[in-house]
Amino acid sequence: MYEVIKWCGDHLQLLDQRKLPVQQQYFLCYQVADVIDAIKLMVVRGAPAIGITAAYGAVLAAKQHDTAELLNTLDSLAQARPTAVNLHWAVKRMKKRVIHHQEGQLDECLLAEANEIFQQEIVANQQMAAYGAELIAQSNAPCNILTHCNTGRLATGGSGTALGVICRAYQQGLISQLFVDETRPWLQGSRLTCWELQQADIPFQLNVDGAAAHLIKTEKVSWVIVGADRITANGDVANKIGTYSLAVLARYHQAKLMVVAPLSTCDLSMASGSDIPLEHREATELCYLAERQLAPDNVAVNNPVFDITPAELVDFIVTERGIVANPTAEKLKNLFEACAV
Repeated sequence: MYEVIKWCGDHLQLLDQRKLPVQQQYFLCYQVADVIDAIKLMVVRGAPAIGITAAYGAVLAAKQHDTAELLNTLDSLAQARPTAVNLHWAVKRMKKRVIHHQEGQLDECLLAEANEIFQQEIVANQQMAAYGAELIAQSNAPCNILTHCNTGRLATGGSGTALGVICRAYQQGLISQLFVDETRPWLQGSRLTCWELQQADIPFQLNVDGAAAHLIKTEKVSWVIVGADRITANGDVANKIGTYSLAVLARYHQAKLMVVAPLSTCDLSMASGSDIPLEHREATELCYLAERQLAPDNVAVNNPVFDITPAELVDFIVTERGIVANPTAEKLKNLFEACAV
């Protein structure tokens, strides 16, 4: 089993997702600045994995700075990428541990907290997989499923969110055919999801993003299953660009949209998706494929890497603490109150 995130005593080891699927190389972080670079440059990606990585980044920061400098450094760490709320959630949790620290070595206390965050993510992934597979079993299974971006171990450190559900459903004989969007422009689907599915010996077909409508219609896709980088109080979902289009397509063709994400991805401080800062990345990601130029020089580029799917297009939000059908602000609030989060 490949390790995505590993604490090695005095440094953090990350599987470099920029190199996959051709090379399995590791990126070593000895300072918090290395962790910030790893998040910004997408060595590590996927909201839960970013949160875990940031937690270990706080441990490295504690080895370098006194308490006052440490808190400022953690603020900088939280700004490494703007959309994935798990980053801010993890940093906030580590800052709370710093502020309330009383005895023992601070870095050791922070390491215990980071290890706990990691372990909780693994357990949450298993619980979400069970809930999601149960939903599929209640439908017309076995069925055809389409997924977008990468939501497996590479994105979470555990068994995955959406891909965790898909793997569990496959093991239970609930899937006839799995379709994987390539996920332009960074190709997380073709480079990463396909690689993970091959590691797990799960059959699938890769398709270009533009084929999704055709496949949902002609192949009678029953479920579109995706992850999330942030879910607001009313149930709006920020996820990889292209998710909103799939939600519209799914609704038109009577397919169900399942969003799978841990409670740490829910941000009740934001009323709706219009409050979420959406990241735009460099033009080179769109104009080049590796080192091959795809667009003319000096072309104007608009490269948003996330979009917002409104709650009314979401059929189910699956968390580790339960399922929210047809999400609303009241339903999400009730879930959090029931979990005492």
